[in-house]
Amino acid sequence: MITRNSLNLHDCWQQELAQAYTDPKLLLEALDLDPECFAEETAARTLFPMRVPRPFVAAMEKGNPRDPLLLQVLPAAREFDQIAGYGPDPLEEQASAVPGILHKYRSRALLMLKGGCAVNCRYCFRRHFPYGDNQLSGSAMEQAIDYLASDTRLNEVILSGGDPLMAKDAHLQRLIKRLETLPHLTRLRIHSRLPVVLPARLTTELEQLLTSTRLKAVLVLHINHPNEITPELKEKLLMLSQSGVTLLNQSVLLRGVNDSAEVLGRLSEALFDAGVLPYYLHLLDKVQGAAHFDLPESRARELMSQLLEAMPGFLVPRLVREVGGRNSKTPVDLHLA
Repeated sequence: MITRNSLNLHDCWQQELAQAYTDPKLLLEALDLDPECFAEETAARTLFPMRVPRPFVAAMEKGNPRDPLLLQVLPAAREFDQIAGYGPDPLEEQASAVPGILHKYRSRALLMLKGGCAVNCRYCFRRHFPYGDNQLSGSAMEQAIDYLASDTRLNEVILSGGDPLMAKDAHLQRLIKRLETLPHLTRLRIHSRLPVVLPARLTTELEQLLTSTRLKAVLVLHINHPNEITPELKEKLLMLSQSGVTLLNQSVLLRGVNDSAEVLGRLSEALFDAGVLPYYLHLLDKVQGAAHFDLPESRARELMSQLLEAMPGFLVPRLVREVGGRNSKTPVDLHLA
């Protein structure tokens, strides 16, 4: 049973974040894997630092080098491969007229609230992103608010990063109060993977913040595998769902992680049991260093066809890809399968 007392851990998530694994050797030892067998692989941490919170590691299977959660976060030698068509900025985001804002869509703008993440996923499409030049703080925050105020076509603000839930609740509260003063805004959407790797981040303070604002709150999670939905995470997501926060999920289709209709089906069922609706299944963004996770589009369409046959329609995410320069996500036509 969900109770307020059981969820009232105000700063536990910050303590857990500080204890995250950043050394592949220590992570492997914690999973009963021999670090010497992975020396060639873990050298890729020089390309993109490793960061993995301990609660996420606790959901991994010890002794299994192919654990689907481990594969998402452990550096791999194939990250050094230079593959044609994969670059540092696959979505063409690294040029912004206003620091900290991406405005690709007419009615909504994205704020890069925090550059850091609780976990460094090896397939991250922003692994090369210059966050130092695109974060919201001080005068940049004021400039961003002015920009949002000036464009009355906007009705939704999306908080992203990095991970926006790296911001403390007090910081989020100040920002939301500013956004509430803009009458043309009606929705606040938060995209975050942080609760998946640190369920303690879903504090009662955050719940109250999202349910007390006049803006309709939507939390879009990033969960790729059913094993990521631990009992603790499920309990806290149900708390938010029952409080009226809309919960959606978007996944990335990853070779060796979730590239089977059986796994995708179990993920959809586990999401629904936790009060979350599947939203998007993304084809991999072609970012340099992540080509080994990619799958042919034909295989993705085949998997989706199998999923449509096995699942009710409301549990089937929409298969999409993002194309740099386009003003919307591009649905992948299953009829071409």
